[in-house]
Amino acid sequence: MVSSSTSTSTSKPTKYQLSFYVPLANLEACKTAIFAAGAGCYPGSGNYTEACFTIVHGGVGQFRPGKDANPHIGTVGELETVQEARVETLCVGEDVARRAVAALKEAHPYEEVAYQVVKMEDF
Repeated sequence: MVSSSTSTSTSKPTKYQLSFYVPLANLEACKTAIFAAGAGCYPGSGNYTEACFTIVHGGVGQFRPGKDANPHIGTVGELETVQEARVETLCVGEDVARRAVAALKEAHPYEEVAYQVVKMEDF
């Protein structure tokens, strides 16, 4: 039986999963921005960088811009659909996750970026 109070002598950095949706035309620019901020780097001897999982086919985003919106795609008051990709990547450390989100918001064309940051557990 393993005690829940067992601690390790070396602490590992906290890992986060960043996921977001982006129009296909802006996919590469957003990936480039988050990778430049440090996302997609796996710790360890492999030195993997720019690692992500992208779902490209079959994703359709939907939204209706409100009266005060300034939509990149679509028209105020009209329902809009757009082909979008979903990207998932790793951020090692909270500082990397925060920089990656800031870079994503800067590179993404939408006023409101649909993204999630999830703290990961290492078992």
